[in-house]
Amino acid sequence: MAKPVDAADLKSAGRKAVGVQVPLPPSVMPDPQLERELEQARRHGRWLADDELAALDAQQQQTLDLAQRQGQTRRKLVLLTGICLLLPPLWPLALGLTLYLLFPRTTQRFGLIAGILLLAAGALLTLLLLSLVVAILMALF
Repeated sequence: MAKPVDAADLKSAGRKAVGVQVPLPPSVMPDPQLERELEQARRHGRWLADDELAALDAQQQQTLDLAQRQGQTRRKLVLLTGICLLLPPLWPLALGLTLYLLFPRTTQRFGLIAGILLLAAGALLTLLLLSLVVAILMALF
């Protein structure tokens, strides 16, 4: 039977009894990647295969890249809006940028609908002008 270790034994060994920290060998040290995989296994209820881990890492990286790009775009638009507010002739542009910053999806839909309507109106006016030119040419000749 093993003898329990007490404070006197530790002092005799040249160590303090309080706050003794024994360094772990490198094989026992916690690995951050292993800890992350364990946390993912707990979340998913099973260990993930290497290709699944790679897919999750790629998806997380894409999400981070997208968020970073959106943040940069938003900062640029805020700066451009501030510049437009300083110049009175650009106030309509500042209003449009402000609406886009406040309501991006709604403004995109509105812009798409307005663009389609402008293209349709342009096509209609072109056809009307062509028919008018043809009518004038037929009347002259």
